[in-house]
Amino acid sequence: MVSLKKLQKQIYANKIEKGFNTTDIYKEFCLIHEEVSEACRAHYKKEYTVGEELADVAIYLLGLSEILNINLEKEILRKVAKNKKREYKRVNGVMRRIKDA
Repeated sequence: MVSLKKLQKQIYANKIEKGFNTTDIYKEFCLIHEEVSEACRAHYKKEYTVGEELADVAIYLLGLSEILNINLEKEILRKVAKNKKREYKRVNGVMRRIKDA
């Protein structure tokens, strides 16, 4: 199994080694947004690059998590457990949360 924390550290080390941004947080959020848009566009156009674009999203997200000193693996597991306990109901065609964890 892959450790996301280990990947975070590898991605951050690569950013340092290659001279990529590690200080402008807003730029990192914009780059993540750009990669999500590229993945969406690739999916829409039925291009084979969707997986690669999603990998870029994950790489930027893990890099930003390391910059912000957030253990993303831990946060994802916590959030998955929280979401599992929530209850939803469809109201007028829209899913509404009716019970929070």
